Amino acid sequence: MVLFTLLRLAQTGFRRAGLGLALAGLAVSLAAIPARAQAPALSPEQRQAVVDLIRETLVKNPELVQEAMIELERRNTVAQAEAQRNAVIGEKDKLVDPATSIIAANPQGDVTLVEFMDYNCGFCKRALDDVRALAKDDPKLRVVIKDFPILGPDSVEASRVAIAVKNQLQGQKYWDFHNKLMATKGRVNGAKALEIAKDSGADVERVRKEMDAPATKAVIEDTVALGDRLGLTGTPAFIVGDEVVFGAVGAPALKAKIDAVRKCGKATCSG
Repeated sequence: MVLFTLLRLAQTGFRRAGLGLALAGLAVSLAAIPARAQAPALSPEQRQAVVDLIRETLVKNPELVQEAMIELERRNTVAQAEAQRNAVIGEKDKLVDPATSIIAANPQGDVTLVEFMDYNCGFCKRALDDVRALAKDDPKLRVVIKDFPILGPDSVEASRVAIAVKNQLQGQKYWDFHNKLMATKGRVNGAKALEIAKDSGADVERVRKEMDAPATKAVIEDTVALGDRLGLTGTPAFIVGDEVVFGAVGAPALKAKIDAVRKCGKATCSG
C-alpha cells in the first residue's frame, strides 16, 4: 500500500490539486502499518525514498510551505474564534453581573454592548465617543462597562477608585464620572481619579476607605480572570452578542453588530 502511494505520488508529480489528498493517503498508510501484522515494515531504503521524495517536492515547490502556513493560520483563527464564541456564551451571566460591572444607558435594553476598558488605554479614550454616540442614538441599547486594568499600577489604582465611587454614584451620575475620567488628558492614577470623584460629588474619604477594601480588589481580580477566560489580550474589547470585537473599530462597525443581534440573535448573520 505504501509503495503504491509512493508510485502514485511520483507519477502525478505532486500536482497541487491532489497534493493534500496524496500526502494524507501516505500518512494514513504509514500509520496503519503497525496495526497490520501482514504488512511489512518499511526498509531503511524505502524510508529514505519517502524523505527524498518529500524533500525534492518542497525544493521544487517552496510555495507549498507558504500555502500550508496560510491554511494553518486560517484554521487556527477559525478555531480561536469558535472557542472565544463558546466562552462568551458560557460567561453571559458574568458579563452583565452588576456586582462587577457598571450598567449604563438603558439597563433594560434589548441588546447589550459590553466594554472591557482601561482608563489609561488611548484606544479606549478614542472609543469613548463611539460608545456615547451609540447609547444616545439607540435608546434600546444597554451598555456594560468592565474595569479591566491591564496597563500598570496607575490603571489599577484608577479602577479601584472607580469601583469605590460606584457605591455612591448611580445611574447618570456615575456615567458622567466615568466619562470625565476617560476624557482626562495624560496618565490617570488614583490621585487623579479621586480628584474627579470629588468634583463629581462623591465623598472622597469614603472612597479612600472603600478603594482598599477586599471587595474592591476582588472585583478587579474577578474581571481580569473573566478576561483571561475570554481570551482578551488588550483594550478596548467589546462583546456584542456572541462575538468579541477588539479595538476602537468605530461606531458604524459596532452598530452593525448590534443590528445583527436584533435581526438574527448573533453578531454576524449567515446568509
